[in-house]
Amino acid sequence: MKPRPGHPYMAGAPLLFAHRGGAALAPENTLEAFESAVELWGADVLEMDVRLTRDRELVVIHDSTVDRTTSGSGPVREFSTGRLRDLDAGARFLDLEGRTSFLGRGVRIPLFSEVLERFPHTRLNVDAKDPEAAPLLVRMVRERGARDRVLLASAEESGRADRLGYEGPVSASRRQIRLFYFSHRLPGGGPYTPWTDALQIPWRWEGRQVTTPDLIREAHRRNLPVHVWTVDDPEIMSTLVEWGADGIQTDRPDLLARVLHEGTGRALPPGLAET
Repeated sequence: MKPRPGHPYMAGAPLLFAHRGGAALAPENTLEAFESAVELWGADVLEMDVRLTRDRELVVIHDSTVDRTTSGSGPVREFSTGRLRDLDAGARFLDLEGRTSFLGRGVRIPLFSEVLERFPHTRLNVDAKDPEAAPLLVRMVRERGARDRVLLASAEESGRADRLGYEGPVSASRRQIRLFYFSHRLPGGGPYTPWTDALQIPWRWEGRQVTTPDLIREAHRRNLPVHVWTVDDPEIMSTLVEWGADGIQTDRPDLLARVLHEGTGRALPPGLAET
């Protein structure tokens, strides 16, 4: 199978992906985090996760329960949208100084529709965390005319947006990544090219080094950009830039913005230009 043509979504590499909006700097997957990532740190892409509520609304949250990130407890699917949005999504966040600096400031779990409306010109990288959410996600992105700026990710084959006929950019599933990881080490780089728009892969996984210069080189031979997650160490960020990674997902967009400035000449964002 021939490689897919390059998608305009990938332009401007290396891209700064704010993972969950920059989860070390503001409560993850919230409008507050997304605004900070874009306005202070110049994020190119907002990475986020979506799930369904009991009344089948798409909300932006990573975990299957609200326990870790909010003032509540219990599975997301057991909450109505109204009850879910009564929770304090800043209650358990600790900033870099270890303070609960967002507690009681009205931080809420956002609807995905709110994110689309609030950031009409920003690229989004969205992972449907349960297969049932994927069809609704595809439909909403289509209805809002956002296909060119929304990459839909899915670790599992059952949630792949391209299998649902999504016309926008998609990233490789876990199965596709695994096949490419082992295939690319064969003589000549192996025969396998996943039918996808990007490889979004970990720096390391379960003690194994996943991202290597050879893997990036073989991906590029197949017209596949490589986005690496989740990297918060500036030395590793710099290494990835040197290796030609096309994007880096990070919880510390402030640090990555500095690395990209020093390594590529990218302009400093407002959050660093003021210091």
